[in-house]
Amino acid sequence: MNNIRKEPLNSLGQGFIPSGFIPQGKDEYYLRYLQNPDSSRYRSLGSHEIEILVRNRNTSDNWNNLLVSEEFNPDLVKNCKFFGLIRIGKLESLFLDFNDLRMPVGLYNSVIINCDFGDNVVIDNVNYMAYYIVGNEVIIANVNEILTTSHAKFGNGILKEGEPEDIRIWMEICNESGGRAVIPFDGMLPGDAWLWSRDRHNADLQRRYREMTEKKFDNLHGYYGTIGDRTVIKNCSIIKDVKIGSDAYLKGANKLKNLTINSDLEASSQIGEGCELVNGIVGKGCRIFYGVKAVRFITGDNSQLKYGARLINSYLGENSTISCCEVLNSLIFPAHEQHHNNSFLVAATIEGQSNIAAGATIGSNHNSRSADGELVAGRGFWPALCTSLKHNSRFAPFTLLSKADYPAELDISFPFSLVSNDITNNQLVIMPAYWLMYNQFAIERNTWKCDARDKRTEKTQYLETHYLAPDTVNSIFDAMCLLELIAGRQFCSLNHPGETFTDQELRTFGKAFLTLDKPESITLEKHSFENSNRPVTILKPAKAYMAYCEYITYYAIDQVFEHLKKNPRLGKNDLAGLLSAKTDRQPFENVGGQLIPVRELELLKKKITDYEVISWQQVHEFFVKQGNSYPGQKLAHAIATLQETDSNYSFDLEYFTSKLEWYLEFRKQLMAGIRQSRQKDYDNPFRKMIYSNTREMEAVTGKLDKMPFILLQQEKLKNDTSFVREILK
Repeated sequence: MNNIRKEPLNSLGQGFIPSGFIPQGKDEYYLRYLQNPDSSRYRSLGSHEIEILVRNRNTSDNWNNLLVSEEFNPDLVKNCKFFGLIRIGKLESLFLDFNDLRMPVGLYNSVIINCDFGDNVVIDNVNYMAYYIVGNEVIIANVNEILTTSHAKFGNGILKEGEPEDIRIWMEICNESGGRAVIPFDGMLPGDAWLWSRDRHNADLQRRYREMTEKKFDNLHGYYGTIGDRTVIKNCSIIKDVKIGSDAYLKGANKLKNLTINSDLEASSQIGEGCELVNGIVGKGCRIFYGVKAVRFITGDNSQLKYGARLINSYLGENSTISCCEVLNSLIFPAHEQHHNNSFLVAATIEGQSNIAAGATIGSNHNSRSADGELVAGRGFWPALCTSLKHNSRFAPFTLLSKADYPAELDISFPFSLVSNDITNNQLVIMPAYWLMYNQFAIERNTWKCDARDKRTEKTQYLETHYLAPDTVNSIFDAMCLLELIAGRQFCSLNHPGETFTDQELRTFGKAFLTLDKPESITLEKHSFENSNRPVTILKPAKAYMAYCEYITYYAIDQVFEHLKKNPRLGKNDLAGLLSAKTDRQPFENVGGQLIPVRELELLKKKITDYEVISWQQVHEFFVKQGNSYPGQKLAHAIATLQETDSNYSFDLEYFTSKLEWYLEFRKQLMAGIRQSRQKDYDNPFRKMIYSNTREMEAVTGKLDKMPFILLQQEKLKNDTSFVREILK
């Protein structure tokens, strides 16, 4: 039975805060006065103004509780019912125009309970509006219900005084079992979510994360909802317990409940037709349109949900787009793309710059007796059409999966690899360094694209977008060691059967085998790449090994070169000292898209547990500090990489001069590879057959020589070549 209470009409608008939660000496408006403290601008109505209001078919339970500014015009208030304390700002004979919606300033045809309004607002045909503080020049039209409850949390996972723990909102990311759940809060960054979702064995650290979150908020009842200046809300059904920033645009939404919608003048957020959002935080500059369903979620700044997408128990990082598909229980770092109705992503940590293709079902197949599996994929994870994966699986950065139904869990430790399921021969096939060898256009363009799409106005976390960075280079070193071991075992099984060797000896054999014999493939009967008994074939291991060597050298010299460009007056002795200073190659962790040295991260965690860091604001200050230090950390990592790869060289100016010459030649080859990998699309007869001639094809696809990305790369190479020549002089 529905519990419908009957109360006297004259009590409507009273008792917003339950009496037991009002501090002694305060009234039910005390928090409202703190939220909107400028009470001096309001005055009581004059008798003539009341007469006009009544003549305009307005009613009030008490006209003494309707306060207005000096510039109030009673002629602009018609057919409204007021209850409780109402405060209205300036009303002038104007109309507001937004996207061809033109509406006269004033309050019309609405039921309004205990609300404050800024200057020159439009409130028209709002069936029920209660407990809101509205900014200046706001338009709210054709809304069924917009209200705030006394226990509103606005999407934050907090509790109000007297509420039981079991109603707290948790966001169950990374794992469907809830074992990595976090408490969402306004301002949570992907780095925060990642930190909290890890180290589940560390009870002290987990307790501190919760304490820092609860410290951000009080547990008082009675906060009003707020709507920022110039926000437009039209044709929506239900808006309940929603805090809305300035310059937001809400149109045609079905239900918005328990949300914070961040928006401002520089980064306006929009929510469109048919959307239903519950228990979430929307970042600045977000676009959410056309039937989106999102529950227990956070969207980072400048992200998009469109075309019926479902986002549940998930964090979507900044600069990302999800359309049509379903994403559950996932933590997604920035620059993620997923555009297809039949793609499915669940119980995954996706570390950014990723693209999930149509038909991909990632997480639909759990291999345990409960839905507690997980998948972790490094930056640049690109599963192809109709890819099906089993949990648990793990992938190195920039792994490409070919179209397949992979029958068992995978652990792919080769970065930039192409993974295939060879059904005919019943084997897994891995081509390490595929992207570096055969698709330089795509890998270089990914960096350019991610940088171009970063529209954040507050860049608290420094997002690494280049495919060569400390995380990927460290992964390359690990992959090279693994290739040496694999090749060494293959060589010894053929040439020294029955003999036993140490791993270091195997690596020595393997390196010689890869660089001298250059095997085209190596098949492994025993391995750890797939949880199965079938063999794995490593394709083109020698070419991959050489590509890995070249690209880590390119990375190292490129970082020194960029340092020279920023410091053109760097002396010869300074440069020689920089190159020869002994340093170790440090491990880095991808923390929500930001690369941070592991030792710095461990120090942060210790400071959190020791109460030296006591707030998420201080964690964010740590992110900013690490972002400022990152170029120097990356340079030191590059020099350590150079020293490790060229350990027998003297790092003098003669050495660096030769490396700069090599660098220029490699850049030219890379530019040729970028162009050649794209040229294939123009030369492919199956692509050309659609068009009557070359001119039509270029009219549709654009000319290769006019492609903005290629022109940009050509100009950059030209400028860098000139700079290197100046250095070499």
